[in-house]
Amino acid sequence: MAAVSIAFEAPDNVRGSSPSRARPIDLVHLANQTMGDKALEMEVLQMFARQARNCLQEISRLEGDGMLAAVHRLKGAASAVGAFQVSTAAERLEETPGDAALLASVGAAVLEAENFILKLCR
Repeated sequence: MAAVSIAFEAPDNVRGSSPSRARPIDLVHLANQTMGDKALEMEVLQMFARQARNCLQEISRLEGDGMLAAVHRLKGAASAVGAFQVSTAAERLEETPGDAALLASVGAAVLEAENFILKLCR
C-alpha cells in the first residue's frame, strides 16, 4: 500500500526545471528560448560563440562609443542564449569601461562559454 501512495505523491520538482546559472550556458533558459528544439539550440549557440568572439575583438580594438556598443551587443546576445556569466561581466565592463580587470573577466567568461559550447557540440 505504501508503494501506491508514493506513486501518486507529487514529485519534488513540481515547479519544473529551474535555471542553472552555475553553468556557462543556462540550458533551461536556452530551451525556453528555442522551444526545446535541440538543432536550433546548437545553431544558436554556435552563432553566439562567433558573435562573442567578434565582440571581444571589437572591444579590444575600439574605444569610446564603438567599444561600448560592442560590449552592449555582447551583453544582449549573452542574455538571449543564457550565458549569464558573460552578460554580467559585460554589464560590469559597460558600467566601468576601460577597466583592464573587467575586460579580462569578460574574456574569461566568453572563453568558458565557448568551451562549454564546444563540449555540447561533440
